[in-house]
Amino acid sequence: MTTDEVKQAVIDIVNDILPEGDCSEVDPSQRLRDQLDLDSMDFLDIVMELRKSYKIEVPEADYPQLATLNSCVEYLEPKMRDI
Repeated sequence: MTTDEVKQAVIDIVNDILPEGDCSEVDPSQRLRDQLDLDSMDFLDIVMELRKSYKIEVPEADYPQLATLNSCVEYLEPKMRDI
C-alpha cells in the first residue's frame, strides 16, 4: 500500500468505528483521541480492526505511535507495504 492508501485505510476504520466522527477535517499532526473524542474502547476497536482487516498486530507498547493520523501512517506504512 502507498502512503495515501494507508492514510485512507486508517480514516476508513475510524469513520466505521465512529460514524458521527469525521476524519476529513482532522489535523493529521494532532491527537486523534482529542479531536474525535475517542475513548479507550474506540481506540481498541481501531486496533482490533487493523488486526482483522490487515492482519497487523499492534503491541500495547506501540499504542502511543497511533496517536495522530501522521504517526499512524508512519507506524503502519512499513507493515502494510505488501498488502
